[in-house]
Formats: sequence, C-alpha cells, structure tokens
Amino acid sequence: MKRIGIVVAYDGTNYSGWQIQPNAVTIQGVLNETLTSLLGEQIEVMGASRTDAGVHALGNVAVFDTNTRIPGEKISYALNQFLPPDIRIQLSEEVESDFHPRYCDSEKTYQYRILNRRFPVPTERLYSYFYHYKLDVDKMREATSFLIGRHDFASFCGSGAQVRSTIRTITGMDVSRDGDMITLTVTGTGFLYNMVRIIAGTLIEIGNGQYEPERMKEILEAKNREAAGPTAPAHGLTLVEISYL
Repeated sequence: MKRIGIVVAYDGTNYSGWQIQPNAVTIQGVLNETLTSLLGEQIEVMGASRTDAGVHALGNVAVFDTNTRIPGEKISYALNQFLPPDIRIQLSEEVESDFHPRYCDSEKTYQYRILNRRFPVPTERLYSYFYHYKLDVDKMREATSFLIGRHDFASFCGSGAQVRSTIRTITGMDVSRDGDMITLTVTGTGFLYNMVRIIAGTLIEIGNGQYEPERMKEILEAKNREAAGPTAPAHGLTLVEISYL
C-alpha cells in the first residue's frame, strides 16, 4: 500500500463543490469513481480544501491510498485520459504514508476576480463577478491592510459553519486592477467557511463608496457576521495554490 498525492485543477461550474454528497456530482466523487475504475480497487480521495459549488481551482491537493504498481508520477497521465475535460491532474507523486493535505501546515492562496465595467463580457461570466458600478481599487487595497495578521474573523464566517475557533492568520492580501478586471489575492494558513467571498463582498462596498477603508477595522472588531458585507458569488473565486510549510 502506498499513498499518492495529486494536484487537481478544475472548473467548478458544473459541480456541487468538492466534497462528496448524495444525489450530487462533486469533484471528489468524480475522482473516486474514475480512480476506482482505473486502478481496479476502491479508492477514497482526501482533499485539502473543500471548495463550494461553483468555485474553481488551479491547485487543490489530495491524496489516496492504493496497491497499484503504476509509478506515482505516471498516474496523472493515465487519470487525465478518463476524467471529464473540466477536471485535470497537474501532478501526481508518491508521498509519505502519514501525509494528509488538510492537517499539515500550509498556506492557501485564493483569488477573487471582479469584472468592473459597464457591460458584461460573456467569456468571463463563469470566472468573475460582474459589477458595473465604478470601484476605487486604492480604497479597497487600503482596507485590506486591516485584515493582514492573526485575528478573530468571526465577522467573515458564513452562517452554519461548525468550527472550534474563528481565529485565522492572513499572511498576505492585495487588490489589483488590469484593465476592467479587479483581482483580490489572499494568502493565509487557514480560512473559514465563505471567508474570502465575504471579504470580497465587503471590499466591494468600500470600493463603491458606501464606506471608508477604516470601516474594515470596525467590522473585524465587531466579530459579528451582520457587520460585514454580502457574500460575493462563488464563480468569481479560484483556489490558486496550496504551499506546504
């Protein structure tokens, strides 16, 4: 028995998120079924990040145990021949038997993309949130400075989350504009349910002039979900990378 680690990229549009669930098509479910068929044994994939329905990924990490004689680095090539075109393995390799992608120290980087222009662009509709009111990127960037570091992010935790603590650490955050596309990039050692999407929704309210950047500090200190802005739509979010420390 050996443990194989894989890096998975996917377009989340047609999936009910990562985590397997009854009566729904999920990334984990498709990987389990495809690997089980390919390797001729029951495979259960364990992922690092349980992305929500509609969220995309360039570098989610997962592991599975197998008795196959196929070399770890070759599994990616074989698996990609049978996966649907909106899921692709970027890397496969044998890892230590006790490596678990969710419980090892890591940093995750997410990006939230906002198409900020007068009219939508059809080719961006699945991968960015269209917002037609003018956004002030400088104010949005200034607001992010209050979130960097170790804080209680209770105000940015989606309802229904079951966590022991809402304290998390954000190691880096920036907002940039390239033409009509605004990109929020967030890196941290852990995230709460809907945390990045709530931060994005709050930054939009600051960018459109509803609040000054200092409002972000007040929201953080309130430790109350009702103090923050709306949860931005899932399709604008991509899990870019997971780096293990």
